[in-house]
Amino acid sequence: MHKYFIGSYIVTAFGFALAYLWGEHVHSGTGLTCIFIAFVLSVLEVSLSFDNAVVNAGRLEKMSPKWQHRFLTWGIIIAVFGMRFLFPLLVVAIFSRLGLVEVANMALTDADKYAHYLHISHPPIITFGGTFLMMLFLSYFFNSSKDVHWIKFIESKLAKFGDFKGIQVALTLIALYTMQHFVLAESRFEVVIAGIWGVIVYLLIDGLSHMLEKHGENLPHSTQSTGLGLKSSCFAGFLYLELIDASFSLDGVLGAFALSKDILIITIGLSIGAMFVRSLTIMLVEKKTLARYIYLEHGAHWAIGALSCIMLFSAIKEVPEVVTGFLGLVFIVAAFISSLVHNKNQSME
Repeated sequence: MHKYFIGSYIVTAFGFALAYLWGEHVHSGTGLTCIFIAFVLSVLEVSLSFDNAVVNAGRLEKMSPKWQHRFLTWGIIIAVFGMRFLFPLLVVAIFSRLGLVEVANMALTDADKYAHYLHISHPPIITFGGTFLMMLFLSYFFNSSKDVHWIKFIESKLAKFGDFKGIQVALTLIALYTMQHFVLAESRFEVVIAGIWGVIVYLLIDGLSHMLEKHGENLPHSTQSTGLGLKSSCFAGFLYLELIDASFSLDGVLGAFALSKDILIITIGLSIGAMFVRSLTIMLVEKKTLARYIYLEHGAHWAIGALSCIMLFSAIKEVPEVVTGFLGLVFIVAAFISSLVHNKNQSME
């Protein structure tokens, strides 16, 4: 098992060393404190994103080993520098109407001012992630071809709506419309636009993924054997996974400022956690965990549904990250136990 986490251990060692040096540079004697904060943030990231690992594994199983490796290498670079460092800077730059360089300088030299701007932009950011994840949740259960159900009396009924085209969009927009009534008036317009974009981006990425997969299936066998169809499908899957990861990370990135206002320490801590989540994803794929524990993916998607609702609600009122992490863990553990019971019953028949 440890072989899957070698890269994570290396990133952790490098990250803790960097956190120590940065802490000593900013304020002598705070190096160990910065390491502790980075450790807590990494644990927070893993606890919030375990369901993300399960969902990613389900998608990653359909990708070639080369693209699985790219998810672990290219993907972590995008996750670290893109979502954990650059994205918050871009958001603050957009909402504060300041230059990106000026915002980066603010983040490094005036953490309180930077955190203030990020707090102002919290509602639209979290709403974007909430509507995107709600679309992911509803699309998974509104599937008429889905014949394996965990919570049968609910999931079997939801599956029947799979032939009702556009119902996921309608329900998500209804949730957005209801929620925006309770948002502060000065943030309402940005929240609605961000929520709509969450739906649009999901539809675009999901549509592109299906189109490339279908294109690969329709290619002549000789062309498929060269890997062209597989490459198209894997590339779409890679984009899909990165966007899911981005949506999951929004909650962690924003919540991290409750522990520290130093963007570098936050980036280090969340990046260590993101690396462990990716290593866990690869382990789940190679050990065929989802095939052995058939309800695990169901539990992960229920956790995603709960997270999407919490994210939308947190645009109105702050929700502690411990609630989000605990709720997701409950769904995952319950699904795992149900899978064990199912396997035991199968072996006895």
